[in-house]
Amino acid sequence: MAIQRSGSEASTKGAAENFTGAVRVDPLVKERPPSRLSGGLVTFEPGARTAWHTHPLGQTLIVTAGVGLVRQAGGPVTEIRPGDVVRIPPGVRHWHGASPTAGMSHIALSEALDGKVVDWMEQVTDAEYRGD
Repeated sequence: MAIQRSGSEASTKGAAENFTGAVRVDPLVKERPPSRLSGGLVTFEPGARTAWHTHPLGQTLIVTAGVGLVRQAGGPVTEIRPGDVVRIPPGVRHWHGASPTAGMSHIALSEALDGKVVDWMEQVTDAEYRGD
């Protein structure tokens, strides 16, 4: 058994090429073979969001605070709230982030396939964020 103490890993700022707006990532789970699981607590300021992306083995989001939005390619923008669990299937192009007026935090969990957890794509436009 191992206990990772809260605050023992430094927070990082979400990389500008992968996020729009102010985003903080607090690491929670690092991949430790044979497990392929990794994850973190991601906090989005109002209007902040990920770029479009996919995960080779899918992703699970557990909303912990605020009001968020999630969208898969071709689908509607959907509101998410604390306690909601969002399961994104493998290879599905999607984005997620905060609502325009409220911040949002979620725990993001993914598994690596051949060492890869995510494939980042282009930024989400304002029109895509609004659901136009």
